[in-house]
Amino acid sequence: MPFSFKQFHIDDSQCGMKVSTDSVILGAWAPLTHAKNILDIGTGSGLLALMSAQRSQANIIAIELDAQACKAAKVNVEQSPWAHRVKVIQDDIVHYVAQHGAKFDHIICNPPYFLTGPQTQQQNRANARHTNTLSYQDLIDAIEALLSDNGTASLILPTEVADDFFSLIEFSGLNLSAVKAIIPVEGSAQRRVLFSLSRVDQPAQFFEPLILRGKQNQYTDEMIELSKDFYLNL
Repeated sequence: MPFSFKQFHIDDSQCGMKVSTDSVILGAWAPLTHAKNILDIGTGSGLLALMSAQRSQANIIAIELDAQACKAAKVNVEQSPWAHRVKVIQDDIVHYVAQHGAKFDHIICNPPYFLTGPQTQQQNRANARHTNTLSYQDLIDAIEALLSDNGTASLILPTEVADDFFSLIEFSGLNLSAVKAIIPVEGSAQRRVLFSLSRVDQPAQFFEPLILRGKQNQYTDEMIELSKDFYLNL
């Protein structure tokens, strides 16, 4: 069954990466409101591309390597109110960089998370969750090549691997511009990190953590405010 949001629907049944809270948080948090053109790297079902379309007037390119996910994303986009502004392309981002010289005001990506560890036998899901087909270095190189001079890129990673990614940024032409930890339940440890990259060489802003749920498992006011334009029950 499709996952219904307030203004669009997502059928992710053929996608390795399903609709997740991580992607919803990233799509709602990313500072892309005023962007004129946006690139979604590894769009999967097209969720982030459609969230970006809802939040902006930008033209959006959504890149996806997996053929089944790309097909699903195209259908989800065609059935949305923004089909005229979102183009889904099946391609490897490294190949795309080599073939295109366009620059983007905003780049958004919920990348493959895990460098090591056990992998599911379902290959498309394994590729979506692990850096089998997109290494951190390749992703950073792609962002550096495609981001405009005043552009911003927004990503999300598990806390335990974020430092690996940040260490690679130090050797690129990119800089951390904003960092916000995510805590799943009040009183628990942080599990994810939202962050933005830019070419501007200035200290990053570290924001107060986003706590998703209170001790009674209810959404916090900040989480409601962040996601109320998307979730049906808010």
